[in-house]
Amino acid sequence: MNLKSIIIAISAVLFFSFGSMFGNADPVEKEKAILDSVLKFLELLHIQPKDINDEFSKTLHKSYLESLDPGKRFLMASEIEQLNQFELLLDDQINERTFDYFNTSIELIEKGIDRGVKFFDEAIQGEIDITTKEYIEMDYDKRTWMTSEEELKSVWLKSIKYDVLGKLDQKIEDQEADTTLTEKLSFDELKSEAVKETKKTYEDWFKRLDKVRRSDRFENYINSITHIFDPHTDYYNPKEKEDFDIRMGGKLTGIGARLSPEGDYIKVVSIIPGGPAWKGKDLEVDDVIYSVRQEDQEEAMEIQGMRMDDVVSKIRGDVGTEVTLKVKSSDGTFRFISIVREEVIIDEGFARSVILDLPDVADNIGYILLPKFYSSFEGKEGNSCSKDVAIEIEKLKRQNVSGIILDLRNNGGGSLQDVISMSGLFIEDGPIVQVQDRVRKAHVYKDKDEDVKYDGPLIVMVNQHSASASEILAAALQDYERAVIVGSNSTFGKGTVQRFENLDKYIRGYDDVKPLGQLKITMQKFYRVNGGSTQLNGVESDIVLPDAYSYIESGEKEYEFPIGWSEIDAVDYDQSVFELDQIDDLVAKSQMRISSNETFQLIDENAKRLKESRENNTFPLAYEEFKAFLDEREEQAKQFKDIMKDEIKDLNITNLDEDLEKINSDESRKARNDDWVKNLSKDVYVEEVLHIMKDLQAKA
Repeated sequence: MNLKSIIIAISAVLFFSFGSMFGNADPVEKEKAILDSVLKFLELLHIQPKDINDEFSKTLHKSYLESLDPGKRFLMASEIEQLNQFELLLDDQINERTFDYFNTSIELIEKGIDRGVKFFDEAIQGEIDITTKEYIEMDYDKRTWMTSEEELKSVWLKSIKYDVLGKLDQKIEDQEADTTLTEKLSFDELKSEAVKETKKTYEDWFKRLDKVRRSDRFENYINSITHIFDPHTDYYNPKEKEDFDIRMGGKLTGIGARLSPEGDYIKVVSIIPGGPAWKGKDLEVDDVIYSVRQEDQEEAMEIQGMRMDDVVSKIRGDVGTEVTLKVKSSDGTFRFISIVREEVIIDEGFARSVILDLPDVADNIGYILLPKFYSSFEGKEGNSCSKDVAIEIEKLKRQNVSGIILDLRNNGGGSLQDVISMSGLFIEDGPIVQVQDRVRKAHVYKDKDEDVKYDGPLIVMVNQHSASASEILAAALQDYERAVIVGSNSTFGKGTVQRFENLDKYIRGYDDVKPLGQLKITMQKFYRVNGGSTQLNGVESDIVLPDAYSYIESGEKEYEFPIGWSEIDAVDYDQSVFELDQIDDLVAKSQMRISSNETFQLIDENAKRLKESRENNTFPLAYEEFKAFLDEREEQAKQFKDIMKDEIKDLNITNLDEDLEKINSDESRKARNDDWVKNLSKDVYVEEVLHIMKDLQAKA
């Protein structure tokens, strides 16, 4: 069955299934329409369709409850039991397009919120005792549903104490750091202020919860269904799709970060190259945002429970204005990050190169940074990253480089056509990647150009944030044994392709319930030329260097329902450009250097600390113990804060002669270049890659 046939089938199925549905348009009828169309698209187009059966029902029930009340502060065990009665019935209700379970869940969560407000009011008006030795578990997955109102009251009181302690500790630190104060507040006065601020934070949260619409909860329910298929398949209402297009376009002013919901808060999922967050280097992927403060406001806005689009609107703003974010790092510590909003400087995301020299190690090595796989539609007058990388290679060759390093760290991917063309710069011709949907045989994308732009020693740098197109290129060059892949244990592991499908597209009429929104659906999967997928496992580095994620699951493996790794038939591939052998010897020499490198040892210790911090989220609620706990974590974090603060001894970084005129033509461009070169000069990973290059050249 070809794609055209599938589309015709969808059209017919949707037309007939909706034909009698919308006589009297109302919210429930619209919900039926959305659910019906989503399920039809999933059934006919998803790369890995699932049977809607009892097993699916059990999985959905568990996942939906976790999203309905992630902190386990609203629902009680007895109410969970009421919902448990539906555990094996959800598949029937989905197939029948009925919503008894969903309706019951709304009644119970609204009742639970009213109860939570009551418990909060009782607790906040009483004495907040921060001297009693007790603890709170902040890993929601480790919490259990409370069996009595007294137990649930205790959960609320502990949550309030935790927030008061956090605000109190920050106030004490701020007061101690402010040398202009002539009169300082007492501990009790500071505590009183912390309680007042906590009260306002919760009251604002309850106001937001009071504004949650049935449609908001329905979208959560729908996405609980789609996410069981895979974490990248999402339902978007019309407004969300518009916001998605704006965020992906990267044209608005803001901080230059992509965000996604994380429980009651918002998580940073990527940093946009060229944006202010990228240049500031303080905000990191996996940081969780807790509050947002504008430069003209004294108090920050706590974002707990806030809608995603509302948070984005608070972070966006006019050019030149400052926003301060309170974020929780992966190690559990909190930081305040101030970022001046500006338009994303597009050329910061484009390919650029320098010459690296490290005496007695490697001389005249070309280094190319590629922050993302951009294409001509992004506004560079017909250019693309593959053409730009080819230009950089030619410039480096004119300077007679003896090796090239291609840096794909933190490159989240992009244009498929460009990754195929770019891979072909280093081999004669041949297959680069296979793409398969659920119906047809794998389509093999090939480099058909026999021209080889560069035939010398090549190293590709990756990390756990190198995803999608980055993984395709790394996998192809690894399979061809054309380049040494150096970096994290493995890359991100996103080996799937999504498309947007308009749920209105094949439904004629029924304007009273439109627009229904769109479904971002996973329709294809990437496979290497050797037959293995890049999905889930990513690309394992030939030479692994320690990093902060060495001991924890990261990337695609962190999602709850990722599509698994799989394998299809390999295709024929070979190259005679460069012979790469005795990789084991390169690995052994690198491991020996790493074992005696103090910076890499610190990086490894920090990775172990991060793993331990993630596993221990039990906080004390007596002030002295709480402060000691935070101080210990912050003291540990300080040891690793400036791991790469020193410039690499004797490392010389030189801009290409051909680039100097352009760099020096604009002061801001020169300043950005100087900043980039300065940071590169401190990069211990680049230093080790230069050593690997020396070993590789010795084998050539």
